[in-house]
Amino acid sequence: MSERVINPDLKFVNEVVQAGGESMKKCFQCATCTVVCNVTPPDNPFPRKEMIQAQWGLKDELFKNPDIWLCHQCSDCTAYCPRGAKPGEVLGAIRKMTLQRYSKPSFLAKAVGDSKYLVFLLAVPVVIFLLILASLGHLSLSSIPRGEDGSIVYAHFIPVPYIDAVFIAAALFAAIVFVNGVLSYWKDMAGGGLTKWQKVHGGGFLGAISSTIGEIISHNRFRKCDLTNKRATSHLLVFYSFVGLAITTTVAIYYLYGLHWESPYPLTDPLKILANVSAIALLIGIGLVITNRLKNAEKAGVGSYYDWLFIGVVAAIVITGILSEVTRLANIAALAYPIYFIHLVSVFFLFAYAPFSKMAHMVYRTTAMVFSKLSGRE
Repeated sequence: MSERVINPDLKFVNEVVQAGGESMKKCFQCATCTVVCNVTPPDNPFPRKEMIQAQWGLKDELFKNPDIWLCHQCSDCTAYCPRGAKPGEVLGAIRKMTLQRYSKPSFLAKAVGDSKYLVFLLAVPVVIFLLILASLGHLSLSSIPRGEDGSIVYAHFIPVPYIDAVFIAAALFAAIVFVNGVLSYWKDMAGGGLTKWQKVHGGGFLGAISSTIGEIISHNRFRKCDLTNKRATSHLLVFYSFVGLAITTTVAIYYLYGLHWESPYPLTDPLKILANVSAIALLIGIGLVITNRLKNAEKAGVGSYYDWLFIGVVAAIVITGILSEVTRLANIAALAYPIYFIHLVSVFFLFAYAPFSKMAHMVYRTTAMVFSKLSGRE
């Protein structure tokens, strides 16, 4: 029988600790985490093996492992761990480090995960929009044109083509980073090819994708969690709210460039109704996310800066979005324009840095789920 020689990568171990996985040192491999996990596949259980790999610094095995993304951080393992090793938070730290490996440039991934770079990250969109305002001569309230009836029109503050140009560039950057990262991740997971795994999904690649989409739409895996199963409701609200807002944005583009109908639109317009309903649902959803985290903080952990940054950005988007509409309708320019400016900065932050933030979980977890179904790991 051949023996495997393991050379611990202590540098990587320290990086896991610094990323928020310091509790892994308490793990003594009792396997309670794997036993209580309702999400793990019976034939390929986690997170015990991932805790071993993290303790020994086996970074290549961790990064190429789809199971770190199949973990939905239910926190059942953290709650029942007799040593307080917090496997859920350790895997969360490793997922953050995985993004640093696959999302290029990696310094942005490190910056998004480190609070001391927050000002720098915010400065990018702030400077961009300030430069646009300066070029338009709209840095003072008195210089901003009003509507014919004296009302506030955000399209007069920063014309839509300017906003579209900024966000299209940000979206293209994010898309390129995502595509390159996912292709590299898939290549590493597959190794020598899918033949090394047990079997291939009966429906092929499209069947695996279809099955994965079905799970995402229903959030069935979140419902398997014991301690945090209420997250299914909050995550569904956030997910479908973003879907609604995406539809709203698409229709708004058609309104503007297809029908040449500029905003603001009547509150009774179907587009406006969908936008407002989605915004309210997002506000409720992100509120539940925050409430559930604080409620389960003692057993599941309060979460890292990395977790709360994403929550905070989403909260900032929905709150400033709602307040932008309220202050516009109330015709309070001194509040409306600054709030709208913050809203634009927040939206830019979410999408431009998506491949490096927790929003990337949606993409990499989906990729891991498709791979697991296609390879028969489930």
